[in-house]
Amino acid sequence: MDKVCIVTGGTGGHIYPALALADKIRALFPSVDILFIGNDDRMESDVVPKAGYAFKALHTSGLVGNVFDKAKAVGQMVRARRQAKDYLKAFKPDIVIGFGGYVSAPVILAAHSLHVPTMIHEQNSIVGKANQLVMNQVDAIVTCYEKCSEVFPQDKIHLLGNPRATVAQESKFDPDYFRSLGLDPDKKTILVMMGSLGSSSVNELMKEALPDADRSLQFLYACGKDNDQDLHLFDGSGNIFVTPYVDTLKIYKKISGIICRAGATTIAEVTALGIPAILIPSPYVANNHQFYNASVLVQAHAARMIEEKDLNAKTLREQIDALFLDETERQLTMKNAKRLGKPHAAYDMIDLCNQLVNASK
Repeated sequence: MDKVCIVTGGTGGHIYPALALADKIRALFPSVDILFIGNDDRMESDVVPKAGYAFKALHTSGLVGNVFDKAKAVGQMVRARRQAKDYLKAFKPDIVIGFGGYVSAPVILAAHSLHVPTMIHEQNSIVGKANQLVMNQVDAIVTCYEKCSEVFPQDKIHLLGNPRATVAQESKFDPDYFRSLGLDPDKKTILVMMGSLGSSSVNELMKEALPDADRSLQFLYACGKDNDQDLHLFDGSGNIFVTPYVDTLKIYKKISGIICRAGATTIAEVTALGIPAILIPSPYVANNHQFYNASVLVQAHAARMIEEKDLNAKTLREQIDALFLDETERQLTMKNAKRLGKPHAAYDMIDLCNQLVNASK
């Protein structure tokens, strides 16, 4: 495997697992040439080049809106497929890997037409539209949830997990960074985060719920980069520390529990490490996929879940007490979460890539 093309875009949920795999390929095989393809107007056009990878842009839109918007999106897809074909002919990859987002569909279809081996990765329990569009043309499909087998062709599925799980598993605890956040390394630490931008509605609720929590717990509350007004919510509390952003990889190994959304990347990371979680799925995502992601863990007694419609100070405090103060329950949940984790996901995906490339020769 000498050249790898990765296509991803739209959201961090698609982009960061793709970068995790690319980083692992680069670490294991420094001579491999990696090219990313993504949208010209979404976050990947900024994030991927900053990570040090070559990037080629396409212009695509999702199939949403009225009939005219959808017709325009189809036209963009046709042009993007043609342009993707030119990119692939010039780069000559051994394999093309799609991580979802509507930009991935024309690139995967272009690769298929050029007889280049293809693989797609589905991060969520509910299969995305782009992956549904190309699933019958690809050579392999990597999933994180068994539920995806309800949609994908059975003979192509490989339940290998999310490469971000490997990143989390291999992360190193940074005691200086931990202390810089105001935290006591001898206390149980509960991380509270609702994504990089936070959630203003949840922030309001935290004002009620956290001050009454048991003082044996300390909370690190990442309120989100757009919520600076909440940085002083708990001044003087002594056990609640607020920051707009936290580098989770530097502290994961010291976290006793987490209260968070149920995005694919977060779940991959916490299960790889066995961190007991209270999941609050975002109701504002496509196909309510976070609810289904969380449900898989709840059914395995690997996490607790509170839907946002049921979220209030009382329900949150009850779950905090039940999961984080009862050490027997916390340890059981940790064990079950770890059982669901796929800490070798990145390595397993690279092995599968090599198998597909070798089979095509």
